[in-house]
Amino acid sequence: MIEDASKVVILALIEGITEFLPISSTGHLIVGAAALNFDAMVPPIFEIFIQIGAVVAVLVYYRRMLAEQAAQLGASPETRRFWLLIALACLPVALFGIIFQKEVESLYFSSKVVAASLIFGGIAILVIERLPRLQPGAAEDKTDLKQVTLRQAALIGLVQVLALIPGMSRSGASIVGGMLAGLDRRAATEFSFFLAIPILGGATLYKFATTFNTLGSEQLLLLLLGAALSALFAWLAIDLLLKFISRHSFVAFGYYRIAAGILILLAVSAGLIS
Repeated sequence: MIEDASKVVILALIEGITEFLPISSTGHLIVGAAALNFDAMVPPIFEIFIQIGAVVAVLVYYRRMLAEQAAQLGASPETRRFWLLIALACLPVALFGIIFQKEVESLYFSSKVVAASLIFGGIAILVIERLPRLQPGAAEDKTDLKQVTLRQAALIGLVQVLALIPGMSRSGASIVGGMLAGLDRRAATEFSFFLAIPILGGATLYKFATTFNTLGSEQLLLLLLGAALSALFAWLAIDLLLKFISRHSFVAFGYYRIAAGILILLAVSAGLIS
């Protein structure tokens, strides 16, 4: 139990730091669990459940804004419209996730899939960051979250379906989708934060409800420990990411993804991880 708990601490740190970065928290968790030989429960129960910590982090970080929106929901068409757009952007990934659940979860056992997805996503980020309107000195429209259009939300939702493949990154797909749709980096990033509430929350509750009877008391404690720690680390990561993108592009994350993917492939070839 103590050995497993120490591994959970490391995995929670990985999840919390990477969840809102466009580098795939799930991919890092899969590789991290393989490297640590973490087998306390059948994948992907832990990898999915621990993401509830990210939801808690968003709720805490944006608690004042969310409280104001809740109070205004009945009287504010603008607020209702915003959350309807969030629901629209969640719909494609929810449908595909339910329909292809077995096929998607089978990919959670493959570090090679994670590596390939990291490399592909890294190249995509580098290509998108070369768009003329995102170059230094270019006039970049600043988008208020409540100004997101139906078309933009739909495009973000469609691109986010790619995040079902481990290594692609939920936040990365939604941020890239937002930038392709015309949002600036900060607006695309914050829209991704709000998308995490229903998507990660729904996925966690569904997986927990369907696997609860298979979990022992020690496994439940490990899940709660991982979720609590990942919430703390994710809360710290949100502020750091927003400060980073106010001064920098996502190019560094693109190069990181490619390098990480190559290293994972080399580790698999050397037999260090499966």
